[in-house]
Amino acid sequence: MRIIGGSLRGKQIVPVKGLSARPTTDFAKEGLFNILSNSYDFEEISFLDLFSGTGSISYEMASRGCTNITAVEMNNLHSSFIKKSAADYKFEGFNVVRHNVFDFIEICRLSYDIIFADPPYDLDKLDQLPDKILNGNILKKGGLFILEHSGSYSFDNHPNFLRCKKYGNVNFSFFE
Repeated sequence: MRIIGGSLRGKQIVPVKGLSARPTTDFAKEGLFNILSNSYDFEEISFLDLFSGTGSISYEMASRGCTNITAVEMNNLHSSFIKKSAADYKFEGFNVVRHNVFDFIEICRLSYDIIFADPPYDLDKLDQLPDKILNGNILKKGGLFILEHSGSYSFDNHPNFLRCKKYGNVNFSFFE
């Protein structure tokens, strides 16, 4: 796993033993950030990373200049790893919240320009995430919600669905 762009381009991220997260592949991450970099100035936006896992997507955002990042991860080992890595890389404005994502959505009083969620692919409530995010007042007006999921899900009929991009076994569904 590595950072593919920005000031830390090429930097390897070596997770500690015991991390059970499935990080987004470099191939998929590169495709995602090619899409985002055409529409956003990362230095000007706020970013929320739900089910952060290893923190890979948040590190990518920070490396590209985003200084308003919140990474939410419930697993203590994972959230500690993300927090330590962000400090080691000296990322500014990088906040790690150890919390259940569904509870966090309910209590969060901030709103974000981009929200990214990479839940476990077998999560029971995965199909409910778009509505929870879009109805939760945490996505700014005109903001973008990106959900990473397996090919067994389709959100094409969701009223806020924009498109789905597929990179190997990784699917990104975009909502506004």
